[in-house]
Amino acid sequence: MTNSSLKLLLVLIALTLFLNACTGTGGTDPVSVPDTPTEVPTAIIPPVAMAVLVNGEGIPITEFEAELVRYQSTYPQGTLDATTQAVLDHFINELLLAQGAAAAGFTLDEAALQARLDTLAVQAGGPEALATWQAAHGYTADSFRQALARQISAAWMRDQITASVPSTIEQVHVRQILLYNAEDARSALAQLQAGADFATLANYYDPFTQGELGWFPRGYLPEAAFEEVAFSLEPGQYSDILQTEAGYHIIMVLELDPAHPLSPDALLTLQLQALADWLVGQRQQSTIILAP
Repeated sequence: MTNSSLKLLLVLIALTLFLNACTGTGGTDPVSVPDTPTEVPTAIIPPVAMAVLVNGEGIPITEFEAELVRYQSTYPQGTLDATTQAVLDHFINELLLAQGAAAAGFTLDEAALQARLDTLAVQAGGPEALATWQAAHGYTADSFRQALARQISAAWMRDQITASVPSTIEQVHVRQILLYNAEDARSALAQLQAGADFATLANYYDPFTQGELGWFPRGYLPEAAFEEVAFSLEPGQYSDILQTEAGYHIIMVLELDPAHPLSPDALLTLQLQALADWLVGQRQQSTIILAP
């Protein structure tokens, strides 16, 4: 409230008290006081500047800038543009996941949120230490509470997406002959076509692994064309020459299982891919506005 507004309010209060006092003494007629209360100006709270808005929900610039500084200290080799984009992507994904959690019916219990805050305070060295950390990272107590709730909701949605990946899935067991020039690859293929044993050739060219690639599902290898060929072969069949960045391959499918248990690495790869696919889909149907 400004000084002029305060003075006006005090004058109105004093006038009202005076008029009320007049009506309480004999002889004078009651003074009529209007029923409509006098409007007192209220303070205007400026809007919080946002670094990015996702479907109407935003990340305050103070939080974004603090995270940018933290990211730069962790990855000092990155350029400013790349770092800025990485932090933007982090917050956009977090907002999308939190919004997905809300749409899926997830609600964060206030007691659980407070318990998490209490745990963080203990880890930080006490409430004062946590408050100091919050201030250094652009948070107030309220904004930190909101950010923590957003992170918890996002983590819940992430876990729902990754849990949707089955632990058993169609996979192939593959052995390969890997060469590093086209001439050797053509020679190996000619030997196979002449009746040479695939395992013997694979061992000859790679005595250490004997060409063993193990089991893998679709979506696990970086070369989609490689997987496509592998899943097109029947057990015992070998491929033509396949060229990738690694070299020249001839592959043979040893086994095919429609429901083979995923290795921990393959499971993690498919979970990360499921999460990435979900985020891409959400971005395509969301309104994302960056600060100018």
